[in-house]
Amino acid sequence: MKFLIAGLGSIGRRHLRNLQALGEKDIVLYRTHSSTLPDEDIAAFPVETDLQAALAQKPNAVIIANPTALHLDVAIPAAEAGCNLLIEKPVSDSPERIGELKAALKRGGGKVLVGFQFRFHPTLRKVAEWLRADEIGKPLTFHAEWGEYLPGFHPWEDYRKSYAARADLGGGVVRTLSHPIDYLRMLLGEVAALWAFTGKTSDLEIDVEDTAEIGLKFALGTVGTLHLDYYRRPTQHKLEIVGSKGLIEWSNVTNAARLYRAEVEAWETCLAPEKFERNDMFLGEMSHFVQVVRGEQELVQAIYDSANRYAVAR
Repeated sequence: MKFLIAGLGSIGRRHLRNLQALGEKDIVLYRTHSSTLPDEDIAAFPVETDLQAALAQKPNAVIIANPTALHLDVAIPAAEAGCNLLIEKPVSDSPERIGELKAALKRGGGKVLVGFQFRFHPTLRKVAEWLRADEIGKPLTFHAEWGEYLPGFHPWEDYRKSYAARADLGGGVVRTLSHPIDYLRMLLGEVAALWAFTGKTSDLEIDVEDTAEIGLKFALGTVGTLHLDYYRRPTQHKLEIVGSKGLIEWSNVTNAARLYRAEVEAWETCLAPEKFERNDMFLGEMSHFVQVVRGEQELVQAIYDSANRYAVAR
């Protein structure tokens, strides 16, 4: 299979390394040469600077890892060309052209996966298993929190110039730290109502929001809040779900999930595998995408079973 990677910043290069780790060798790079990283580690790969010329090489799949505001400039032509797409989250900085992307995918026949790698976190998947097994009964409330210091995201570059800090590139804490919005839907189903307060509260030199408080009500009745920020030190990324028969806690910092069963007043702890590291999620995501392109797997998706309980993403 042939892969085209659009965008060679840190995430694009991670995807490149993971494709190589999975044994894929036919890889073309589509570049605008705007990356702040050195080129030595990618010098061996063929490069195109014109998108139509890149698509003329007929890639089976296109990995879109350029800044958020530029995603659809690549995704729509690639979809029209019949390519399968792995688009880094979020799909775009605006909903305006999403319909155009859907139409292009329908005409081209390709499939699309959005890069929410936390669907492949081992202990978050354990949380999904506990919910599916009705271990805490009906999920009643939740609280999720992710706070992380923006200047520490990419220490090798000026944070003020990064896509996450710039409105023109589709930055802001809601888009950049949007993973909990996805995995909450994976765990609890579709959102029925929401409210949100967003804004800039820190002294960071950015022109996007650095704080968000989001309230969510899910279709089956679970309610709760999600907090996001760009200034917390040390990093905190956690989730709690309270049910009618107990509760579940999960932490991305410790990679641990804990289940409390109220009937027996006892905790169960699930730890990630001993050698688990952050890239394992991205590698799992890429492995899944490659198998989808080959027709060996269906895309992961969040669904509910007939008993109105969680059905884990496949």
